Amino acid sequence: MFKNIFTNSFGILFSRILGFARDLLTASVLGANVYSDIFFIAFKLPNLFRRIFAEGAFTQAFIPAFTRSKNKAVFSIHIFSTFFLVIALLTLAVNLFPEAATVAIAVGFEKETITLAAPYVAINFFYLPLIFAVTFLSTFLQYRHHFATTAFATGLLNIALIAALLLSKEESDATIVTYLSYGVVAGGLLQLFVHLAAVKRLGLNRLLFGGVKYFKVKALRIKEETRNFNRQFFPAIWGNSTAQFSAFLDTWLASFLATGVISYMYYSNRIFQLPLALFAIATSIALFPRVSRYLKNGKHTEALAYMHKAFWFLAFILTFSTLGGFVLGEEITWLLFERGAFSREDTLNTSAILQMYMLGLLPFGLNKLLLLWLFARQQQMKAAKIATLTLGTNILFSLLLITPLGGVGLALASTISGFIGFFATARTFSRQEFLAIISLKKTVILLLSSAVFTLFLLFAKELIHAYI
Repeated sequence: MFKNIFTNSFGILFSRILGFARDLLTASVLGANVYSDIFFIAFKLPNLFRRIFAEGAFTQAFIPAFTRSKNKAVFSIHIFSTFFLVIALLTLAVNLFPEAATVAIAVGFEKETITLAAPYVAINFFYLPLIFAVTFLSTFLQYRHHFATTAFATGLLNIALIAALLLSKEESDATIVTYLSYGVVAGGLLQLFVHLAAVKRLGLNRLLFGGVKYFKVKALRIKEETRNFNRQFFPAIWGNSTAQFSAFLDTWLASFLATGVISYMYYSNRIFQLPLALFAIATSIALFPRVSRYLKNGKHTEALAYMHKAFWFLAFILTFSTLGGFVLGEEITWLLFERGAFSREDTLNTSAILQMYMLGLLPFGLNKLLLLWLFARQQQMKAAKIATLTLGTNILFSLLLITPLGGVGLALASTISGFIGFFATARTFSRQEFLAIISLKKTVILLLSSAVFTLFLLFAKELIHAYI
């Protein structure tokens, strides 16, 4: 288990280091202004779908259905062709009506800003069909317990964006955003290429070709399997994507606030997403195929044993990450972003939002793991109901807190919804199942070690300020 987790984590770390280099360069070149807001808005919707598809939601709906299918090749091609067609039509619609799509993402923008942003929204949306194809291919690799290609491939997007920034850094802000938008598409093409190469190297291309070859002959045999998948897919997508929809909601509401708030929320959320992806998402991706197979074969005890190990691994590492991000939020933001066009005021605004996001790291991360259990047991509808409760909580508190606290209030609302989601998911476990995961001894150790670590962080904070 831990070998696959560390493979994922190392790949994600490689990608996120490049991502921070990209964000550092973006902050330095663009700062936090109307054009940085425009780019983050333009990239928001395709990036939302990337996270939904690539960070487990599609996989956790597809792999159980694929595992149970008696006609795997034909079933796979049918699912791919159906979804790709829908996404291609959606991309076409966005390119035909880019201003309408921009309004849907950032309804608070003024008309002039919407007109400026619309062409970039259209360009960025071409990333969506590319990343869906990448995600589809990655499910085959994960089924064969090959995680490295997908984990490292995201770095190619960051490399393309860094190249775009370096090529355009002396140009106008509008030109820089144009380069960045085409860089997004180039990154998608690079990711698709390396996944195709990995699929061919593992011999999985024969499965895909077989699905195309025998599709007409065997299409009727997968009718019931497809119907079952469709019943499970949308609840699975909804149930596993609360954090992504919450972040999208934050951006949507932030468009009503002062210029720069969207950028502050973007930069702070990027820091928050690092430990979430590095540990929680990496763990759930690595664990899911094995837990699904154990439960399918009736090995309930073995599946719970893996959940126990993963739960406490995440509990410790996410708690320490939360404390580090909250206590040293200002110092982390200063180190990463405060240079060039990114001012001291930008650092203070970003770090305040970051602290509120970090408080939700533990519940969001543990909930990601617990949802895995529901998906492996094909209880997607339960997960969807929990997601609805969580998102409803987020909307309620966002509306309550946005006026008095601005962007900080939106981040705090997201954290509150994370706790609600975690407790709701935990309640779906039976008493016996949950007790098999929880350990009183480890809880005491976690609390004591957290107190010691907090003291260390406070000392480090004083030390940092003494020397800068």
